[in-house]
Amino acid sequence: MNTGAGITAPGQAVLGIAGWSGSGKTTLITRLIPVLVGRGLRVSTVKHAHHRFDIDTPGKDTWRHREAGATEVLVASDRRVALMRELRDETEPGLDALLQRLAPVDLVLVEGYKSGNHPKIEVHRAATGKPPLYPDDPTVLAVVSDAVTSATAGRPVFALDAIEAIADFAAAQVAARVRS
Repeated sequence: MNTGAGITAPGQAVLGIAGWSGSGKTTLITRLIPVLVGRGLRVSTVKHAHHRFDIDTPGKDTWRHREAGATEVLVASDRRVALMRELRDETEPGLDALLQRLAPVDLVLVEGYKSGNHPKIEVHRAATGKPPLYPDDPTVLAVVSDAVTSATAGRPVFALDAIEAIADFAAAQVAARVRS
């Protein structure tokens, strides 16, 4: 089974949470992070958006800087740092390039990028009406679902609310990265 070794993040494990829109990816991630952090892991996330988004407020200084033409705007305080980059006519960076920008942590959870070549947990809900990814995607290492209707080819299957078991699986991916 392909483990997505082509995607790299120095010193950290990468695990995607993939699935169709409405499958519960964000819900799973927001429930999984506190459990993993409670176990002493440092966790970061990367979220892919298929639409225009903005994290800045129109009229604020940083927004005005971007609107004036700045390529990057960095805002910092004693609580957080945020770097915004306007791509303008540049191509969207790939996941590998984005991972290289992150500070080192134990695990990076990636939401979206379902076609990427990185190890993933698929979240599948029958109600989406979409087919599961795992039969055709060797990078899907496990499935979280309300109804698995076909063989998962030896992949572990977790119920949607089995957060501790899913955290065990994710922590094992971190341990495997440390051993390799």
